[in-house]
Amino acid sequence: MDRRAFLRTLAGGLLAAPAAAKAQEAGRIRRVGVLHVGSPPDPWVEGFRQGLRELGYVEDRNIAVEYRWAQGQMDRLPELAAELIQRRVQVAVTMAGPAVFAVKQQSATIPIVMAVSGDPVGLGLVPSLGRPGGNITGFSLMSSDLAAKRLQVLKDAVLAASHVAVLFNPAEPPTGPELKETQTAAEALGVAISPLPARAPEELDGLFTRATHEGANGLITFARGGGVWPPGPR
Repeated sequence: MDRRAFLRTLAGGLLAAPAAAKAQEAGRIRRVGVLHVGSPPDPWVEGFRQGLRELGYVEDRNIAVEYRWAQGQMDRLPELAAELIQRRVQVAVTMAGPAVFAVKQQSATIPIVMAVSGDPVGLGLVPSLGRPGGNITGFSLMSSDLAAKRLQVLKDAVLAASHVAVLFNPAEPPTGPELKETQTAAEALGVAISPLPARAPEELDGLFTRATHEGANGLITFARGGGVWPPGPR
């Protein structure tokens, strides 16, 4: 499923239940908050908007969407989350783990939908993926369970792939278990692994050069988990 289809599905699941509630006032405009760690435009948000339109929800007509963009400044998230709460949004849609945390710190009752998240269990946001409980639900991009399959697909596609470089951001919490699972799968398949930890785009050229010198003839990248988790107690 591409990310636009994913966000359309999210929009459907988010608003189908309220639309069916008979107790809702006729013609009432629902207010949704969107908190994003990045900057506009963003294809995930555009997919969300498209999903709303397909369900008959038109912004500024029968639904109001409050957008807050941190523009990469993680320290702004608490302030932006507080603004959404003050605007009395009925549900908050968050893009990335730090945004989930920011809204959770502001309210234990407003429903929070994780449109994008890494490892919400490991980060202490929810007790489990199957039963998140509380006021948080949504999706996780954590894919450690697919590590062996991903490596096997690469081997099937490139028969000569005997040394694989693995590109990831070490600041992303989900990459720890995902890298461990990849290394375990590589040992079982007889594949050598070269980890390539990159925190910034300017590091990539040097890492690719190193991987080439080490003899890598394949590359795997981990999905972005949704931003760096803010320091401090949870």
